[in-house]
Amino acid sequence: MMKITILPVKNQLLFVVFITLLFFPACNSDEATNIPLVQVNFQYNINLPEYIELQTIGGSVEVFGGSRGIILYRVSSDEIKAYDRHCTFEPSNTCGLVSVDQNRFTATDNCCGSSFLLSTGAVSKPPAILPLKEYTANFNDPILTVTN
Repeated sequence: MMKITILPVKNQLLFVVFITLLFFPACNSDEATNIPLVQVNFQYNINLPEYIELQTIGGSVEVFGGSRGIILYRVSSDEIKAYDRHCTFEPSNTCGLVSVDQNRFTATDNCCGSSFLLSTGAVSKPPAILPLKEYTANFNDPILTVTN
């Protein structure tokens, strides 16, 4: 005869939680880690004509690098931010590319409609829930160094 063992209630609960976590991971909990890790190590002289927009607060430039390009954004007289243009919502979607809006304060992915604040990288309009991937930007006027 087969012997059936019944687990105590506490063990049953732990087993159910384990199985749930194993088979039903959160939809977007780790999506940002799916953005490819790409070596970033660039220097920009913002006095050059192609970076002239970075000389004013609120100015931005889209440059090559990162996973799908990088947005450089002048936050203040002594701070410039660098964000990957790869949208954090469904990063495997090949059309997910963030571009600076005409208002110069946000950037939007025209594929999913997510918007992000350029001052912080935070989501300003879903469906994205994770901020833009930010790179380290060290600004020693006129040289901006962007690394990861």
